[in-house]
Formats: sequence, structure tokens, C-alpha cells
Amino acid sequence: MSNTELATAVTAAGHADPAFPHLHPRPAQGWINDPNGISYINGRYHVFFQYNPDSARHHRICWGHVSSADLLHWDEHPVALRPQDGGPDDFGCWTGVVTDDDGVPTAAYSGVRSGEGASQVVIARGSADLVDWTQNGHVAVSMPEDPQVTAVRDPFLFRFEGRRYAIQGAGLADGRAALLLYRVDAMEVWEYQGIWLTTDNAAGAGHDVNRAEIWECPQLLRIPDTGNSEGGTAWVAMFSLWQKDDDHEHALGVGHLIGAMAADPETGLPVFTPGSAGTSDFGRDFYAPQVTQLDDAPDGTPRALLWGWANEGPGRDGRRGRSQDEIDAAGWAGVLTHPRVLSLVDGGLAVAPAPEIDGYRAARLAEAAVGRVELPALAEARVTASSGFAGGEVRLVLGGSSGEQTVFAGPLVAGEELRVFIDASLVEVYRSGAVATTLRAYPAPGEEWRLELPAGASAEVWELAAA
Repeated sequence: MSNTELATAVTAAGHADPAFPHLHPRPAQGWINDPNGISYINGRYHVFFQYNPDSARHHRICWGHVSSADLLHWDEHPVALRPQDGGPDDFGCWTGVVTDDDGVPTAAYSGVRSGEGASQVVIARGSADLVDWTQNGHVAVSMPEDPQVTAVRDPFLFRFEGRRYAIQGAGLADGRAALLLYRVDAMEVWEYQGIWLTTDNAAGAGHDVNRAEIWECPQLLRIPDTGNSEGGTAWVAMFSLWQKDDDHEHALGVGHLIGAMAADPETGLPVFTPGSAGTSDFGRDFYAPQVTQLDDAPDGTPRALLWGWANEGPGRDGRRGRSQDEIDAAGWAGVLTHPRVLSLVDGGLAVAPAPEIDGYRAARLAEAAVGRVELPALAEARVTASSGFAGGEVRLVLGGSSGEQTVFAGPLVAGEELRVFIDASLVEVYRSGAVATTLRAYPAPGEEWRLELPAGASAEVWELAAA
């Protein structure tokens, strides 16, 4: 199949399922979960993802692949990585990253051999356009021979003081979650440096980030401190919070630690010192985000883009979900969020939609709507408050003659802005200066979306359309 034909399939314009997203590119069929290998190489953004092209179930995972020059127009490419029969990844090509290794696009991902369960870091090399990949089963590092370490997964690469390092999420024998540190002078051989950070850190005390038994999908990057008049940056470590018998429920969601990095005076290795902790998304349907650290802007400000995974499910918090039979009948499962920009505001993590997403705006439906506002199936609403606003609750409701369900309800205070995005069954709510809320909801026949605003608040509303 040509790239043109694949790109046509990803638009979803003719998809039979009204819940299928139109503005969040993904294959028309099959299961997807964790975003992987997010990178900006040779003028294009590349987003890979966990993918089962054969059914809407989590099984024999490959890497799917879409790319874009502008974050609006997306091309779908053939499957990038597949399990190799008899290889170190014959049970699946799990979560990992893509980097430019001396001009060669290179994937480093968790490979699991059937019947064993232990994860190894497997290396694959890509073509210049990242479409064609060579998998020869090369293992860069296996699970460390450390009796404290009982589970390892999800490599992530970062640079510090001109040197390349990697972390992996881990679980320890005493029930703590941890990060393992590696030095990566050559992608083919990773040098284990030991247990780097655990859930007994003081900054995460009392937060879900320290309740995890495995820190999955770890991310580590610098973000700009936009709330500091003198500029500056902070390091953020972000984790998906796994506990036993999680089974895609992800009850703890995603958390983060904000801190500083310094070199150990004896070894020169990086040392991350967390100073605060928080929740990275307030929605129950958000998990396994991946962030790419972009090249610094001309003013030296680091930039970072995040994508997360919103799964299908039985419904939570009073929202109607989908059964496994319904998911199987639909033939697809899983959506990736819009790309999101990370920054630090007043010491806390702030998440905003990438500015390019404004390009999906089509007809403006209202400039200052108040009260109850009807929304189409593909919509953006920008909610603001008047200068004398005393506070109130914003609600997003889905309903019809047979009843209604509240999909989102949250406070609005003077000076805040909410941006509400609806793409068929995916809802993303961004609050200025704070993290987002990611939710799934499935309109039944005859049901409509409605925004309910408190007195003193108004909404600018657009219908959205593929660019």
C-alpha cells in the first residue's frame, strides 16, 4: 500500500464508527497504546506507538508510525517494528524511544522473549525518513543482575553536560518503584550504573507518584520556567504509575517530580534531586505519555512536546464506557492526545495544547456564548470569565431524550481560561497554568454535547475540521 493510500485511511473521514477520532491520527483499525519514539528529525515530527494491526486487543505488539511537518497534516506509514520470531522481542516490541545516532535514526525499545517476561533493550536502525527499519535482534543491555531489581521496562535517553545517558523504569523486591541509570557512549552497549532514584524520595511523600510499584514509561527533560521573570529551567521526571493487577485500569494515572540536576563530584554522573511532586493529568483515561526534547530555541529556552494515550474502557466517574464486545465489534481501540507543550508556572507543571492545533479551527460558532451552549461532535470552546467573576463550575454534558451524563465538571476562577476540545469520543480540557484533563465518552444515537457555564463566564466556540 502506498503512503498516499495510508494517509487517506488515517483521516477517518469515512469511518463507520461515530466515536472514531478525526483530528487525532491513528490507523483506521487495530489496537494502539503507548506513544513511542517521538522525535523531530529531518524537518518532520515522527510519532510511533504500540500497535496491534490485527485486532482491537493488546497482543503481539508492533510499532505503528505517523509523521508530520506541521503537527496538522499527518501521513501514516507502514508498520515500523514487528516481533521477530525467535528473537529477543518475539513476544512484542514494547515501549521505547528514537534518537539520531550520528545521523542514523535509531530505536531503543523493550523487547520481551516469549515465555520469559524479562525485558531487554533492543536496538533497530532506520532509514533517513524513518520509514524502513532493520531489526537484527541486537540487545544493548539485559536486565541487571541485581537481586533488588525484579522488573525493568521502557528505556528513555537524555543528555546531561554533553554526555548521553538512559533511564529505565523498574520495580524493586521491597515494593518500591525505581529508575535505573545507564551510560550510553555507544548505542550498541549500555553500561549499568545502578539504582538512581526510588519512591522513598521525600518530595513525593503523600503523592501518588510514590505509591507506584513500578515507574513505567519514565521521562526526564528540561522545561522552561515561564513564571520566573528571570527565566531559567527545571528538570521534570514523569512516570506512569503501575501497581499489581493494573490491567489497563491505571488507577494512579501519571505523576511527576520537579527538581534540579547536578553532576556527582566523584563520579561525574548526573544526580537528580526532586523538590516537588504532582499529578500530570487529572483524567482517568490518560496514561503512558512520551515527551520529546526539541532542539533549543534561539534564545536558549528548552522546548518539549508531549503525547499521551487515552484508552477505551468500561467507563469511569459516571461516564458511559464500552464493553470488550463493543470494542471488538468496532475493530479499533486507543487514541493519542494532541501534542502538548510543557512549562513551569509558579513552581508547578503547566500543560497547554501546541499552538499549531489552532489550525483545526473551521467555522466560528460563537464569540461570547453564555449559559447552555450546544457543541458539535468536533469542537473547541475557549471559556473565560468577566473581571468581576465570583467563581463557579463549568460542566461538559453529553445527553439526549433518554438522559445525560456529566463528562467533565471543574471550577473556574477569575483570571483562568479553560480550553475544551472534543473529537468524537475524546475530550481534552486544558486549564491555564495547570495540567490537562483527558477523558473518553461515547455519544449514543441522538445524544449531543452541551457546555454549561456559570454566570459571568462566556465561551468562544469553533467547529473543528481536519486541516
